[in-house]
Amino acid sequence: MPPKKPFKIFSGTESRYLAEKICSSMGCSLGNINFIRFSDGEFTTAFAETIRGSHLFLIQSTFPPTDNLFELMMMIDAAKRASAYKINAVIPYFGFGRQDRKDQPRVAIGAKLIADMLSTVGIDRLITMDLHADQIQGFFNIPVDHLYASSIFAPYIKQLNLKDLVVASPDVGGTKRANTYAKLMETTMVICHKYRSKANEVSEMRIIGDVEGKNVVIVDDIVDTAQTLTKAADMMTDAGALSVRAFATHPVLSGPAYKLIDDSSLTELYVTDSIPLRESSPKIKVLSIAPLIAETIESVYSCKSISTHYVI
Repeated sequence: MPPKKPFKIFSGTESRYLAEKICSSMGCSLGNINFIRFSDGEFTTAFAETIRGSHLFLIQSTFPPTDNLFELMMMIDAAKRASAYKINAVIPYFGFGRQDRKDQPRVAIGAKLIADMLSTVGIDRLITMDLHADQIQGFFNIPVDHLYASSIFAPYIKQLNLKDLVVASPDVGGTKRANTYAKLMETTMVICHKYRSKANEVSEMRIIGDVEGKNVVIVDDIVDTAQTLTKAADMMTDAGALSVRAFATHPVLSGPAYKLIDDSSLTELYVTDSIPLRESSPKIKVLSIAPLIAETIESVYSCKSISTHYVI
């Protein structure tokens, strides 16, 4: 029987695989929780052990479908009604994070809506990773611990010992992230400028910078349909790049993503286990964030600094 911790960890259905890794890293057991589902699709949540006065960490990435988000909401509500002392939501992938502003008339700001819902239902702290937009932290009036996968990716990139390395951003919005990696690697950076005619569809792309004779590493927070990523990789290969690898934190990988990746000139795609992979691919490698989150949970409970995980 693993030793008991002074806090308790629970997980939603679709993030249990990650929660089990986190608990294994800490040498503790995952708490028991039941999700009772009815024939019409409705479900309810019930903690199967006492949590009165407990310091809780609820682990759930809110990737589609929205059941994952609602499961988390139900867990939080049940925890409050069961007299938990502190409720910390651990959301490695913060769904709806790409809706962080009003970029056209009459649209919702989904990220702000989710932040309001989480705050209203009653969390005391949010632990998340690589938000699509840093300003989402400001949508909350509670502490937000924003971790970066760079603390995992950067050491791994160094271990690859790539000669003539250049770091690339798949779009202008990721320039800051790519620049941080480039500084750490003491190398140059290139940018892909893309134009979208509609969501999830790239109409035009251009490379700003030189990749000829270089080993390119593309860094991003999310890989969704993989159209941008694979098009960038193919263009860089055509422009003379020796190899193109990509590091993306959250493997949403929707639609034709797996086929596009397999058929592209990408050498490898490295992702984290913030979201479970739907399929396997010889080009996709998974680096676990479980030890990082485990260390963060321990530090948060012990009131220790976690600033080393905020930046590279």
